[in-house]
Amino acid sequence: MKVLLVFSHPVEASYGAALHIKAREALVRAGHDVDDCDLYAEGFDPVMSREDRLIYHTIPDNRAKVSGYCDRLNAAEALVIVTPVWNFGFPAMLKGYFDRVWLPGVSFDLADGKLRSRLQHIKKLGAVLTYGSTQLGAFLAGNPPKKIVKRVLRAQINPMGSVKFLAHYDMNNSTPDTRARFLKEVGDAMERF
Repeated sequence: MKVLLVFSHPVEASYGAALHIKAREALVRAGHDVDDCDLYAEGFDPVMSREDRLIYHTIPDNRAKVSGYCDRLNAAEALVIVTPVWNFGFPAMLKGYFDRVWLPGVSFDLADGKLRSRLQHIKKLGAVLTYGSTQLGAFLAGNPPKKIVKRVLRAQINPMGSVKFLAHYDMNNSTPDTRARFLKEVGDAMERF
């Protein structure tokens, strides 16, 4: 299966980077064809400019600056996101990826005010997230990242597709043991993905 692995963390020596490596290695070991999209390493520009917004609905002009990323999304049969959660949301880099790449004519069509997904070719979705907050704290805040993965993104892929959500909460109080356990959980889950 062709898996688009989208990674968003600016520090190469971070725990998030270790999760990214573990996910990639496990997916490859399982026989998947992995397109490794490291947004920071690739220098992705997450900022939607005035011009980008003005042509947002103008197909195909809207994809001109991000056509390679659009092609990669369209080639994917599965999507795995590895990212930290900052301030109960995705980092600006990842949010910008969704704003600039998941465009009309790429991830959805808009006709008569109604959306129709163009991502039916994506049959599996995975998310590997780290939170500074506890699970209870995230729950009390409404856990927006989990809802984005399990509701918003899930609604855009193949309706029969599966979703795997993995989270290490309370990173502010994590230990080498909790991090090692989660790293193993991610590796195991990606080998079965």
